[in-house]
Amino acid sequence: MKTITGLYDSYDDARTAVKALEDSGVSSDDISILYYKDGKEELEGQGNKAGEGAGVGAGLGAVAGGAGGLLTGLGIMAIPGVGPVVAAGWLAATAAGAVAGAVAGGAAGGLVGAMIESGVSEEDAHVYAEGIRRGGAVVAAKVENDKVAAAEGVLAGPRTVDLAERRRAYTAGGWSRFDERADPYTAEQIEAERGRYRPEARL
Repeated sequence: MKTITGLYDSYDDARTAVKALEDSGVSSDDISILYYKDGKEELEGQGNKAGEGAGVGAGLGAVAGGAGGLLTGLGIMAIPGVGPVVAAGWLAATAAGAVAGAVAGGAAGGLVGAMIESGVSEEDAHVYAEGIRRGGAVVAAKVENDKVAAAEGVLAGPRTVDLAERRRAYTAGGWSRFDERADPYTAEQIEAERGRYRPEARL
């Protein structure tokens, strides 16, 4: 299996990618989503499923609502350097465990470590984690070899962030890597960051 990932600037775009992956034949059990939670979006989630495979004991709480597939399992967890994150799936479980381990034993890793463990390069993992910190969403999927091309096509859609371009934008502002010891962004910073990357802002 291969892990493929995509970064999105909005929950709606990430949700669309999740559903497209499910429609393409990727099992919900093999898909994950992590998204910065600011309380403004209406999110799907079924409370009684929020913790399945996602580590409730490590700080994942339920989100109420209703939908199908992976999105019925959305829950909320706190990630150092990011703040509240809506999450579901195997990557959420790995991140929850990494965060709990880091809190309990001082272990390094956290969100970036969870991504590296899942097969994401360290360089990209830092950009994905920073993207979530700045109000974005990450979708990751473990895909069988015969479904890789189709799944990569889904996660290379027009709403997917160009990771190299986003890395250049971050570094141009003085950023070098995700720092889980940093203060989470404020609501005002998140709004400014999202505004910077809205389609109309690029015209």
